[in-house]
Amino acid sequence: MHRKLATLALVGTFSLSMFAAEFITIGTGSVTGTYYPTGGSICQMVNKNKKETNIRCSVESTAGSIYNVNTIKAGELDFGIAQSDTVYQAYRGEGKFEGAAAIPELKSVIAIYPELLALVVSQKSDIKKITDLKGKKINLDSPGSGTRFTANIVFDAFGMKLSALAPTNELKSSDGPTLLQHNQIDGYFFLAGHPTANIKDAANVVDISIVPIEGPSIDALLKKYPYYAKGFISKTFYRGVPNDVPSIGVKAVLVTNSKVKEETVYQVTKAILDNFEKFKELHPAYKTITKQSLLEGLSAPQHPGAIRAFKEAGLL
Repeated sequence: MHRKLATLALVGTFSLSMFAAEFITIGTGSVTGTYYPTGGSICQMVNKNKKETNIRCSVESTAGSIYNVNTIKAGELDFGIAQSDTVYQAYRGEGKFEGAAAIPELKSVIAIYPELLALVVSQKSDIKKITDLKGKKINLDSPGSGTRFTANIVFDAFGMKLSALAPTNELKSSDGPTLLQHNQIDGYFFLAGHPTANIKDAANVVDISIVPIEGPSIDALLKKYPYYAKGFISKTFYRGVPNDVPSIGVKAVLVTNSKVKEETVYQVTKAILDNFEKFKELHPAYKTITKQSLLEGLSAPQHPGAIRAFKEAGLL
């Protein structure tokens, strides 16, 4: 009799524990991309504290930024990773979301790592800065791509017209290394998380340089387009690049819904901040980030739970 009562008590306790547990899901991207391991890393840190917080985290492979934002809006995901320009436009109902309802309930948590614009050129092209592109053969990527969109904005910032180039290419950035190898172009633009196999491939077949994208024109650009942020491409990433290269790009941002509890968002943010150095070791794309950079490039208002964690860490 006593044994039966004890068993019932244990079952009751277990059931209560399971009932009280909170399960959260982070939407990411394809399993071969950077978003998926990023979400997995965050869940790993959150789950390390599950006995104290009673929060269980899982990661889901998705179609990426736009899917994650729309699914968070529908309440089917608790968190998701999305590009900062997508977040900005979704929050305001602009750009890719023009004609659709804005998503004011979309909230930023942290800006994880930069996806920086690289202008990869052959060293023999003698291109040292953006204004040296006049008369050069440059691949701009296909119309409608994130790379092409950002490259166009950079040209505008420097007061340059595409007509100043030699006949341009509009092929995918994935074709860049081959075009460069066969002297069909002097350089190409590519917006990506770094390091990337694309530029490593180019550096293995051609002596390359990566052109700095900086200066007062870029400072003005950042004021006009707040979803861009500064960063640098580490000199350790690519053969033939001896110095860190400043550039701009979008950020991969962890976002959530305003309806997600403050305590939940606080615990997720705190887990990242408390384990930050270990987090940086989990993927090469995190090499250049700092705790302060987690606040740069947030393109929707930050969730109160995240603000609380950053204030507690002395970063706000």
